[in-house]
Amino acid sequence: MVGVGDEAPDFHGATQSGSTVTLAQLRGRPVILFFYPKANTAGYTLETRGFAEHYPELQRAGFEVIGVSVDSVETQRGFAEKCHAAFPLVADLDRAIARQYGVLGFMGVAKRVTFFVGPAGRIEEVVEGMLPGPHLKRALARLKSTPASAAAASP
Repeated sequence: MVGVGDEAPDFHGATQSGSTVTLAQLRGRPVILFFYPKANTAGYTLETRGFAEHYPELQRAGFEVIGVSVDSVETQRGFAEKCHAAFPLVADLDRAIARQYGVLGFMGVAKRVTFFVGPAGRIEEVVEGMLPGPHLKRALARLKSTPASAAAASP
């Protein structure tokens, strides 16, 4: 698994809207990249709804949020609607992104891991665990400790 200090691997992924997102296009902004095993299950719905609820304030502070699972674009679309997620949910059907980050589990789904990627593209923090609370809690703690001007600054 990539760790703190590593360069975050770039990726190209189809989102729930059918567009493509790359990590490189977000360079210059901090990114919260969270992996979850499957859409539409209780814990992952709770986590995604939490990120969706706080997305406007995260955006105002300069953060971008991206969710990734091995679900299809269609499944991600329905999940985004259900959770009111305005941020990209990436369909990693071929599991390439999960492999790049070292989070592909033995069942062929991504482990629940959140990577906090700094504006320069390096991993600043990694949160692992099956419970949804710590992932959002760390994101909100980082939000509170990051002045908006610093979060939105370009490298």
